[in-house]
Order: sequence, then structure tokens, then C-alpha cells
Amino acid sequence: MKTYCLALESQGRPDLIAEYRRYHQPHHFWPELLASIRRQGIVNEEIFLLGTRMVMVLRTVDDFSFEAKAAADESDPAIWSWEELMWKYQKAVPHAKPGEKWVLMEKIFEL
Repeated sequence: MKTYCLALESQGRPDLIAEYRRYHQPHHFWPELLASIRRQGIVNEEIFLLGTRMVMVLRTVDDFSFEAKAAADESDPAIWSWEELMWKYQKAVPHAKPGEKWVLMEKIFEL
């Protein structure tokens, strides 16, 4: 199993953060997204929030690839709709490339 950590900023408005939280509650999260996440080899996904910074932790199968996930996402209308909706609540971190949302963090320590 592999573990990845990614960062993103929220828009910072309390009302938008509250909406974002609601969308990520089990009874509001789109089932077709959950199916897509599982199909692509993501075993567990968690999002944490501190102030305006969000951190996503992914645990994946060993052969998981961000490139393969991006290719699969390209042809999935549910993923496109979700990502478009979520962009209302998100903004790129300063280190993001143009058009990049979640940015992979570098692991610098492990015990």
C-alpha cells in the first residue's frame, strides 16, 4: 500500500467551508464518485482542514498512478461535474502549476 499527501487551499470563507464540509459528509457524497475512487485503486481518502489549508491523505494499491487516474477522470462526466462544483470552494496553493488543484506534498520524515 502507498500513502500520498496533497495540499490545497480553501476559499477561506466560513460559509463556503461549511458547504464544502456538507458535500463531504457520507449522505451527501456522490456515490458515483466513491465508485470511481475505488476503481482507481484508492483504498482510503481523508481530507483535513486547518484554517484555509486542506490536506488530503490517500492510501492506494501498490500499482496506483496519478497519470492513470487523470486519464480515467478525463472520460468520467461525474468527476468533471464534481471538480467543477468543488472549485467554488477551493483555490490553488502558491506552489501549484497553472490549472493544478491538489498538489502532491514531499514526505520528509517517517518513523
